[in-house]
Amino acid sequence: MTQTQGSLVRQITDYAHRADPYPIYAELRKTPVVHDEEGPYIVSTYWEIHGLLHDPRLSSDARNLDPRAASEPPEEDDPGLPPSFLRLDPPEHDRLRRLATAPFGPPHTPRRLHEMRGELTRIVGELIDGFDGRDRIDLVDHFSYPFPVTVICRLLGVPREDEPRFHAWADTLAASLDPGPDAEAGTDTGADVAERRRITRQARTELATYLSELIEERRRAPGDDMLSALVGEQGPEGRMSRVELLSTAALLLVAGHETTVNLITNGMLTLLRNPDVLARLREDPHLVVPLVEELLRFDPPVQMLPQRTPLSEIDIAGVTIPQGASVWLLLASGNRDPQRFPDPDRFDPQRRDNQHLGFGSGVHSCFGAPLARLEAQIALTELARRLDGPRLLEDPPTYRRNAVLRGPRHLPLAFEGLRPNRTAHRSPNGSPNGSRHGYPNGSPNGSPNGSR
Repeated sequence: MTQTQGSLVRQITDYAHRADPYPIYAELRKTPVVHDEEGPYIVSTYWEIHGLLHDPRLSSDARNLDPRAASEPPEEDDPGLPPSFLRLDPPEHDRLRRLATAPFGPPHTPRRLHEMRGELTRIVGELIDGFDGRDRIDLVDHFSYPFPVTVICRLLGVPREDEPRFHAWADTLAASLDPGPDAEAGTDTGADVAERRRITRQARTELATYLSELIEERRRAPGDDMLSALVGEQGPEGRMSRVELLSTAALLLVAGHETTVNLITNGMLTLLRNPDVLARLREDPHLVVPLVEELLRFDPPVQMLPQRTPLSEIDIAGVTIPQGASVWLLLASGNRDPQRFPDPDRFDPQRRDNQHLGFGSGVHSCFGAPLARLEAQIALTELARRLDGPRLLEDPPTYRRNAVLRGPRHLPLAFEGLRPNRTAHRSPNGSPNGSRHGYPNGSPNGSPNGSR
């Protein structure tokens, strides 16, 4: 099926639909693969998306895209901060991913995330303690953003007080993923293609300079953080080059919090719209594990993958996608496919066989999924337990313009009071909370988190 050029792209990326894109996805699923004339092939059904994510003929490397299929003229490679391994194909992708995985978790360091659980719980507790004396908050500014940023800074060894510096860079790089004509380019107003590229390149250059300095510091004085491990890693496949270190560190820093902000915020929004589930979570914290999986299906933080291209012709659902064509995979649409999930528009934390696409699938499945799951589980459990009478002050809330990384820019909440913090005043070695983590003023609230 072929649509008028740009019509589907405009619908999918139109900010007017950001609060609820799912009716558009339902229409798209009537034809699993749709082609915008001279534009992308848009795939919206679960099994077709899943198959393509596991098909080695579908490339993530933009260099394989036919320039005639690109929505914008191709940009020259940035030698200072080249594409991360997410934008590469095997075997280059596999080598870099293995090197990055070694200090991150299983199978090389299987207890890293387990040993972080106590610290994550304390950070969450301290952030919620900061609500004391208030009866309303912006969940994004006061919780959903500072929590994962504090975690990724601690994990990588990035000084938490530097957050205001890389906040703007992260926003700009996240915006550059948005294929829409009014992508924010680090702002809410959009910009023309040349200006967007200039802003993105400047952010990449500044971030590369900042990370280069940190990497050199870790060479001179290694710590127990991931950046030190990446710098010193020497395995059978050697070690990362300087530019590979830079691109991997940038990926971990930016992706390590961007999606988690949306996962937590979308999750709390969904719970407040389903007060019976919120009440059940408050009474039974064990519900949080399947609940987070259902959130990843029902309203995922990554809505689509718009940067794929076939290395050779691919026939799928009766459509031939030519080599070099632009392919968009609508993960969020696949997650609501009634051919895969019964009653897909219902939020059901006890849904069985919930093999969602919230973290993608295949060789490019989300690198940080274990950490994102753990952060969301702890965050939502504690918010449900400690906030008395929470309610939305704005529904729908104001959303970010980004159609790829979809989530509220602000989520104003009111509540009647706070329940006690069960984790206060203790650390793993029994010392007072906050004394060993290097946060400004002994707390993750010690530096400004800025407005998103």
